[in-house]
Amino acid sequence: MQGLQLRCREHGLRLTPQRMEIYRTLIEMPTHPTAEEVYKQVRLRFRSISFDTVNRTLLTLAQVGAAFVVEGTGQPRRYDAGLEDHQHFRCLNCGGIVDFHHEPFDHIEVPAELEGVKILRKTVYFEGLCAVCAPAVNHIAKRSD
Repeated sequence: MQGLQLRCREHGLRLTPQRMEIYRTLIEMPTHPTAEEVYKQVRLRFRSISFDTVNRTLLTLAQVGAAFVVEGTGQPRRYDAGLEDHQHFRCLNCGGIVDFHHEPFDHIEVPAELEGVKILRKTVYFEGLCAVCAPAVNHIAKRSD
């Protein structure tokens, strides 16, 4: 919560009870939840909170660096409150997201073509089939041959 307080202060944001609850919920969830999943949990304590408030707050948390949006193709945005250096793998079959840390990815050089831009974050993201889904997909493909 201290990280949230610091980020809010740096960006001139009030630390409201709703922001604190949304952030607390995000950091306590063991997965990379969607805004809908966070909303369902927050509603258990803040019955009158709207989905729009939760969604906008999650986007604000990402903008101020208190959380990350886990990028992906064709899926709802997922959020991650883990601010330590790490990367993500998303299974295209089941949608699961796995955190991993490969230290050399922390030091990726910015290409010369991007000279003059301000890099705020460098992200490495993998998509593929997880260890559970890959054998199942291969099995289905062999049966259809």
